[in-house]
Amino acid sequence: MTPSCERILDEGLAALKVPCDAGQRQRLLALLALLHKWNRAYNLTAVRSPEAMVSRHLLDSASVAFAVGGTNLLDVGSGPGFPGLVLAILDPGLQVTLLDSNGKKVRFQRQAVMELGLANVRCEQVRVESFDATFDQVISRAFAALGDFIGLTEPLLAQGGEWLAMKGGLEPRELESLPPHVVVREQLALAVPGVDDVERQLLRLGRDEQAGHRQ
Repeated sequence: MTPSCERILDEGLAALKVPCDAGQRQRLLALLALLHKWNRAYNLTAVRSPEAMVSRHLLDSASVAFAVGGTNLLDVGSGPGFPGLVLAILDPGLQVTLLDSNGKKVRFQRQAVMELGLANVRCEQVRVESFDATFDQVISRAFAALGDFIGLTEPLLAQGGEWLAMKGGLEPRELESLPPHVVVREQLALAVPGVDDVERQLLRLGRDEQAGHRQ
């Protein structure tokens, strides 16, 4: 990758206060190079330049690393693997499952996992409705409207778990569409370096565990 890509990545991670050692940095740059190579043939993302990919994929994914906890994470509708691949690189102790129904994007995920040696990532090509497992956290970057995201993935969220919804602009009706037992714990504006033209935010949601007791 070009020196400008390395500079954008280094400065962006520093601005986000995301720790990244030399090995993780090397893997992030290798992921970027692989995405750029595959994108020319398979059109995995509308973002074309490597420099823009750093901001819109690597740094955008890294911007939510602070919110990731627990031992396992499901990335629903992960496309070519964002944010899950980046989060797996930044936390080798985190078990990440990437879920998408698009064959070419899952093939890219598997190639990235193999080339980068990511033993903590599993790639699943299946529709979310047909998947069966439970996770401490379920994250989505561009999967569906908020209510659909919650409804489709609720069987996959462990008791006491948390949804992480990465959103751009949020329509009021999206919040109104949430089931009564699901609450927004936190709504945070994200400042992603190099992504100044698009609103970015993170919603942390969970079940109201008291709702069942009140009924």
